[in-house]
Amino acid sequence: MRLQGKVAVITGAATGIGQAIAVAFAEACAAVVVDYVGDASVTADTLSKINAVKGKALAAEADISNPADVNSLILRTIAAFGKLDIFVNNAGIEKKIPFVEYPLNVWEKIIAVNLTGPFLCCQAAARQMIQQGNGGRIINISSIHEDLPMPTNAPYCASKGGLRMLMRTIAVELAPHQITVNNIGPGAIFTPIDKDVESDPKLNNQILAEIPLGRWGKPEEVAELAVYLASDAAAYVTGSTFFIDGGMLRNAGSL
Repeated sequence: MRLQGKVAVITGAATGIGQAIAVAFAEACAAVVVDYVGDASVTADTLSKINAVKGKALAAEADISNPADVNSLILRTIAAFGKLDIFVNNAGIEKKIPFVEYPLNVWEKIIAVNLTGPFLCCQAAARQMIQQGNGGRIINISSIHEDLPMPTNAPYCASKGGLRMLMRTIAVELAPHQITVNNIGPGAIFTPIDKDVESDPKLNNQILAEIPLGRWGKPEEVAELAVYLASDAAAYVTGSTFFIDGGMLRNAGSL
């Protein structure tokens, strides 16, 4: 019941961490807007899981790097549920290519989705929350790679580093409106984006060796942290990144 009466939008909520957050929010009694791109059928599993917990949900297509789509996403949310209390920027992409070979068009796409998208969504969400006058919560799904370098993944790391300073800056700017802004920085979480690593025993063992707790994290564990940050219990929490990585960042810092 921690989010009863709240309305939340989660971008990229068809799979992985986004899906887990959408379901956890529904379990906590929030109405949820499931953002997706492409074929609407990708949302079927998320919506089924929300229905199973008797939650309220709406699937809405929006390319978060497109300002018109972002504005439409907010308008559809208001039309369906009457307000917006929580916005979660979860959608993200990455592609591993050696830096000196990295194509400009791939860099531009990753920055568009991972950094420009959250900028547009934070801006549109904040405008709506300010207009409503009751504060709000903005949560960005970042990564340990907002701090930790990752060779062959320069655009992704740059986008997450940018997301850190975007969060810190707007947290200060939006605080007078009682809008909190925080990042969640997952480490190795068992999701589709990491299938290439999980399916390679050598790479998988290498990753596990870097995690003090010795296992991959679960999307549901990230979702529980998101529920806390979205709740009234976190009303005094803003401007920080909360890493959930099994100690991976601390271990890397000691090497």
